Amino acid sequence: MSATLDGEIVFDEQELKIELGSMGRGSIERTVSGLDGVLSIDLGARGRKIKQSGVLRAQSRSQMNRRISAMSACMDGDMHTLVADDKEFDGVRMDVFRVSKERTSGSGLCCDYEIIYTQLVV
Repeated sequence: MSATLDGEIVFDEQELKIELGSMGRGSIERTVSGLDGVLSIDLGARGRKIKQSGVLRAQSRSQMNRRISAMSACMDGDMHTLVADDKEFDGVRMDVFRVSKERTSGSGLCCDYEIIYTQLVV
């Protein structure tokens, strides 16, 4: 699987996994005097969560730090376009970027990462 964010290849293709959440809906519930029960107003679709996980690889500590910084810079509150395996997800905002399990590999360093997006526009 391959993925790009705003047309830039910032992710490694190995062990890349995308999980789509279901669409959420918003509503307001109010009590109204004289009515038995609750008035519920449907506010429509409210987006969904998209979870991306994979492994980052780099040949040195400084190269790994640059890759992590580049990915962290995408947590800017702006809307981005994620393309994964020819599926395009417009209007995604990067909410969480986590790095874990850093280890050495045959050609340098690698670490697991997880990104959680909110797709605001569907």
